[in-house]
Amino acid sequence: MSYALRRFGFYLVSAWASITLNFAIPRLMPGDPTAALVARFKGQMSPEALRALRHAFGLVPGSTFTQYFTYLAHVARGDLGLSIAYFPAPVTDVIGTGFGWTLGLGGVALVISFTLGTLLGVVAAWKRNGRLDQWLPPALSFLGAFPYFWLAMLVLYLFGFTLHWFPLQHARDPDLEGVSALSSALDVARHAVLPATAVVLATLGGWMLSMRGAMLAVLGTDALKLATAKGLTPRRIMWAYAARNALLPSLTSFGMALGFVVGGSLLTEIVFSYPGLGYLLVQAVRNQDTPLMQGLFLMITLSVLAANFLVDLVSIWLDPRTRA
Repeated sequence: MSYALRRFGFYLVSAWASITLNFAIPRLMPGDPTAALVARFKGQMSPEALRALRHAFGLVPGSTFTQYFTYLAHVARGDLGLSIAYFPAPVTDVIGTGFGWTLGLGGVALVISFTLGTLLGVVAAWKRNGRLDQWLPPALSFLGAFPYFWLAMLVLYLFGFTLHWFPLQHARDPDLEGVSALSSALDVARHAVLPATAVVLATLGGWMLSMRGAMLAVLGTDALKLATAKGLTPRRIMWAYAARNALLPSLTSFGMALGFVVGGSLLTEIVFSYPGLGYLLVQAVRNQDTPLMQGLFLMITLSVLAANFLVDLVSIWLDPRTRA
């Protein structure tokens, strides 16, 4: 319990530092968020409206410390300001439109890639120098050497444009409004197959090689020799002893990747015009939407911290030695 509380305190300090940086960095940049709106209205904005906008974006009169504590108060109650690109929509509403799509696509793709890669790594290390261990790691490493967007364009051209098996873009068909929930879910799944496949192909080799290396290191330990001497079955030794101990490094990496899922597979979402957070981030950069960029960066950072804290708790359960 004391270990978990110490880790929780560490992540609270990290969260405070992230929020502080999120406040400070935009204010070190030239101009302010209202400049983009003034340019959009071509200068046809009254001084009263400009003052109201500056107040809405948190640029209240007073010292930087006053603005900082005002910003902390707004963040504490979930108020991230107004979006410029989608003005006057709040940033939280804009992020909410893409959060579910990103979490569904990136989360499912990550779980599939991590689970399949980990299982293949365990089997390849256990049966090292076998056929699976000889050809699968090089093949997956070759695929992983290509960037996401190249694999995304490849599967899009092959299975979408040439074979017409899956849709080319978007997350669902707008012409299917009013259909049953099952038909809508199947349509969403069909639209997610190609972007998820691109992510899985690009990341599967990394998970497999990581797990294979950790397994090979564990297989030479005295604990495995003792388990073999006790007469335990090879299957139990492989999963309950070797795989469980080798899983810890991969689990830490999984926590990092799980947090970054919230940021979206940026380039993959652009290729498929998928309405996730990565696509929103690109739109925010193009439109100089500072509040939306701040909100997205803050969500990504806090998600990474939360995911790592959960991984720490799981590590305590998998390896009791960490409790000391």
